[in-house]
Amino acid sequence: MYDFLTFNSFITPSVLIVVYYIGVFFLPVVLWIYRKKVQFLYNAYESQNKLKVVLYLLGIFLAMQLFWRMMFEMMIGYFDIHNYLHQMVQ
Repeated sequence: MYDFLTFNSFITPSVLIVVYYIGVFFLPVVLWIYRKKVQFLYNAYESQNKLKVVLYLLGIFLAMQLFWRMMFEMMIGYFDIHNYLHQMVQ
């Protein structure tokens, strides 16, 4: 308990994992809202280019998921590096 109160141990890595999974399920909702706001996708969807729209949205979805994952891996890696350095000093 003393380590927690003096900030010698972090709860952030555990919280980051929870926030990551919340974001993984929230990103498709963001993509759906994004689809509604982009006018050229609306026009393309109404025409015969439905395959292009689906591939475009799939590409954006995969890029968003990849970026989200890399961002959280970087933050968790930072805390791992901090823990390793803190163990080396002691």
